[in-house]
Amino acid sequence: MKFSEMTYTRPDIESLKKAAQHAAEALAKAASAEEQIAIYRAFEKESNTVETMATLAYIRHTINTKDEFYEKEQDWLDEIMPELEELNQMVSLAILASPFRAELEAEFGSILFTNMEIAVRSFKPELMPLMAEENRLSSEYQKLYASAMVEFDGKTMPLPMLGPYKQSTDRAIRKAAYETEGRFFDAHREELDTIYDKLVHNRTEQAKLLGYENYLPLGYDRMQRNCYGPEKIAAFRNQVVSDLVPLVAKIKKDQQERLGVDHMYFYDDIMMFPDGNAKPEGTADDILAAGLKMYHDLSPETAEFIDFMYENELLDVLSKDGKAPGGYCTSIPDYKAPFIFSNFNGTAGDVDVLTHEAGHAFADYRAVRKDYIRPLQSPTLEACECHSMSMEFLTQDHHKNFFGNATRKYEIGHCEDALIFIPYGCLVDEFQHRVYENPDMTPEERNELWASLEKKFRPWLDFGDLPFYGRGAGWQRQLHIYGSPFYYIDYCLAQTVAFQFWIASMEDRKAAWEKYLAFTDLGGTLSFEDLVKSAGLKVPYEDGCIKEIGEAIGRWIEENPLA
Repeated sequence: MKFSEMTYTRPDIESLKKAAQHAAEALAKAASAEEQIAIYRAFEKESNTVETMATLAYIRHTINTKDEFYEKEQDWLDEIMPELEELNQMVSLAILASPFRAELEAEFGSILFTNMEIAVRSFKPELMPLMAEENRLSSEYQKLYASAMVEFDGKTMPLPMLGPYKQSTDRAIRKAAYETEGRFFDAHREELDTIYDKLVHNRTEQAKLLGYENYLPLGYDRMQRNCYGPEKIAAFRNQVVSDLVPLVAKIKKDQQERLGVDHMYFYDDIMMFPDGNAKPEGTADDILAAGLKMYHDLSPETAEFIDFMYENELLDVLSKDGKAPGGYCTSIPDYKAPFIFSNFNGTAGDVDVLTHEAGHAFADYRAVRKDYIRPLQSPTLEACECHSMSMEFLTQDHHKNFFGNATRKYEIGHCEDALIFIPYGCLVDEFQHRVYENPDMTPEERNELWASLEKKFRPWLDFGDLPFYGRGAGWQRQLHIYGSPFYYIDYCLAQTVAFQFWIASMEDRKAAWEKYLAFTDLGGTLSFEDLVKSAGLKVPYEDGCIKEIGEAIGRWIEENPLA
């Protein structure tokens, strides 16, 4: 079914409450594992319909945040989502109490029980008002960001449309674009500080009510981290500082020489080449057509997938007034349909959408067509990001469809950018660890912390006299810090896995693709560590992993200079 034909009706929460109560009672009385499995699947069907409606409302709200109907529906959903959490917990508790656990584990795997136990300990009904407030605050930030319209180059435009100007070959234009962006955030400084302060204290209060020391361990539980904790992530960040930051600093020095500038400023940072970064050829329609061809040429599996996406209008990628910033992929359960949302702006990032977000969508498309129950269709989020980031590199042979003669420039820029991203992701992560360990920080102290971590993870950056960025407030433009705490390190973990898939593909493309396909087809049936090991790859926080990857990618960069 086409997305435009998918009908939204407000979910019947009372009906779902009755279904959850019935399921919990029936599970407790069931005489066999087979009976419990049937009861669980029946409840899941009703739960999926509610999730479908919530997802449709969210997508349509983010496509047009000025649509009053979907704005009100999203506000209502923000309020009732904690109730859905309570209903899921009611059923989970009944499953966890099952006398047939061994048989259920044989059917679903032990990972289901591990994840349910994490979900149960990280929620209780008394939290629902706080969780509803947290949702409201996150939506408030998103609405503020989405409402941003700035004057630039004689035009009024949303913030994402500054993207091409930030990559202009004219240095003054690049600087002016960042100044314009910074002025918007500075104008809303007090509002942004207040929203975040409320979010930090709200989440801290939730943690205390659950008996956690602070929000850090609760945040990890909310991310369903079932095979590692803060200690392993700290070890990963330390490896990045010791083994990757020096390599990135060298890449930045080479970039400075390429650009021919005496001193690198922040507004030079994403400018990889003096004649401009690689841009896709043609219009947005041309890019979408090239994406269709790419996935047809890549494999029969991706051909089937992309036809489904295009035929059913499951992409909304053009930037427009009122559209929420950023990009995402989500899933509409009842229609077994992924959905890709983005903001094309005429840069190479548009192609990255068709590889990154389509990597998520491809994995979802495959998983929902298997017999996995809903909680096992997708793995934890760092493994989901492996799907997307690996696809960016496994499609390399087809990038010429988008860039023509500029393909080599794109590949070099994409590789360097992926490597450079990892220290930034670690910066975002350590910032959040420190904030939630010290929730009473003032706005000024948070900015000072961010500025000090910039020097640790990105010592090559000089913000000069830029507003907003220069005072250490750059973290406020990172959506995940407000809406998805502790998510960002997942991109870093996934990038190291993606690099390993890419390195493997340079040795044997067919074998690497088969490994990737098997990795995605496992869905959420294994933990992140076990998924990575199943593909014959190293777990990112394993000793020496970052050093090994950095050396391999460093060699590729040296061996593939721009002709």
